[in-house]
Amino acid sequence: MKTAVIVFPGSNCDRDLAVALEAMTGRPAEMVWHGETSLPQGIGFIGVPGGFSYGDYLRSGAMAARSPVMRAVVDAANRGVPVFGVCNGFQILTEAGLLPGALMRNAGIRFVCRDVKLAVANAQTVFTSRYDAGEEILIPVAHHDGNYFADDETLDRIEGEGRVAFRYAEPVNGSARDIAGLVNAAGNVLGMMPHPERRIESAHGGTDGRRLFEGLLEAVA
Repeated sequence: MKTAVIVFPGSNCDRDLAVALEAMTGRPAEMVWHGETSLPQGIGFIGVPGGFSYGDYLRSGAMAARSPVMRAVVDAANRGVPVFGVCNGFQILTEAGLLPGALMRNAGIRFVCRDVKLAVANAQTVFTSRYDAGEEILIPVAHHDGNYFADDETLDRIEGEGRVAFRYAEPVNGSARDIAGLVNAAGNVLGMMPHPERRIESAHGGTDGRRLFEGLLEAVA
């Protein structure tokens, strides 16, 4: 499958995601600069990586969401192309309107960088089909603005629609209802604060992140 990773000024996890995608697909990911107005032909999956796009100026992800390439990403998502935003990518997807809510400063105003336990809240999405519902997995986080927030009406709606993919199984950042990963209504866009691309090989300390990519690739194929 042909994949793309969007690169913004300040991205520092784009290579991590590209390396993971190459390991999973057997072919290099297309690295697409934020100033491009279109995506390469035949892209079957788009990754929006973590990092500090535009130095987190104004709000994390706010400027990146208005980059020219994001119009093409939104169009692709609306056509059903799977899009995965991790960490800063999650922030960008909310700022671009592909996912509801916003990411705020962590409780305690501290950068959190450690392995955390996640509970799989919905194992029936294209991103989570290789997991079992309720299963606990271990995935690293590295964020300062990872506190997911939405009003109660929105939270009730996304929970009722089964759109919460992952929850924190332990206190991490004060996230509303412990939401760590969220899909859109169509199920083809996932925003996730932890980094599964950093847990796909045993040398990384575990392979809990690998199944996310395996399930996605299987569904797309």
